[in-house]
Amino acid sequence: MVKTKEYLGRIATALEAIAASMAPANDGADALELEAADAFHWQGESNSLLAVPHVSRVPLQMLRGIDHVRNELLKNTEQFARGHGANNALLWGARGMGKSSLVKAIHADIAGREGFRRLVLIEIAREDLETLPQLMRKIAGTDARIIIFCDDLSFDQGETSYKSLKTILDGGLEGRPDNVLFYATSNRRHLMPRDMIENERSTAINPSEAVEEKVSLSDRFGLWLGFHISDQDTYLAMVRGYADFYDLGLSEETLRARAIEWAATRGARSGRVAMQLIRTLAGEQGKAV
Repeated sequence: MVKTKEYLGRIATALEAIAASMAPANDGADALELEAADAFHWQGESNSLLAVPHVSRVPLQMLRGIDHVRNELLKNTEQFARGHGANNALLWGARGMGKSSLVKAIHADIAGREGFRRLVLIEIAREDLETLPQLMRKIAGTDARIIIFCDDLSFDQGETSYKSLKTILDGGLEGRPDNVLFYATSNRRHLMPRDMIENERSTAINPSEAVEEKVSLSDRFGLWLGFHISDQDTYLAMVRGYADFYDLGLSEETLRARAIEWAATRGARSGRVAMQLIRTLAGEQGKAV
């Protein structure tokens, strides 16, 4: 009888230890961790937040040629930072048109103004999406308003991590905490390549159901913002805006000629191409940008 009680006591102690190890993180400790900075990288393997004291970004006023999407995302984020209704956002479209730059610039703009709650930006890699539930539990209930940001989001054949994101965005028992929004950028509107969609349709018994699960992921984003390849006038306006911001002092004729030549050698006109030219021009003048 004594040995039985001893064994039961050991079992109870072991169960208590297991329960303690599985308990959610202390809310106070999580809130303190979020005070370290206004921007973080989520480390999926260690379930921890890595503070980013200096975010690589440009001022909001520097972003040219995307006025409509800029205004839409800024309005949505302002509403969220005030504690009002707001939507998850998918920024999709042409490469180099400022999708990720816009997210970071808007975060900095709002964080630097009064009249809003504290706004925190947490970047998560696509490879860590399966750990989203752990991240959500960690930040739920904190005072800060939090944007989870995934850059270059897309899914290929055989990937299943989209299921974790789908559950968080819309559905599931826990769902998305009230103080959290999800912003993502992608070159694909439906987050998966068209040939993959067509292949699954052609090989499925029920073609419409074969792609429903993955394609419907993009429907979970209440705000879709399209970024399209810029025309020459818009591209030149970007170059001029950047040149003025960095006070390069080039004449209109010289800047236009260099910009057209630069775009022709790269076969593209975008904000990224414009900024690459500005770095070259600044370097020629002995300036750093």
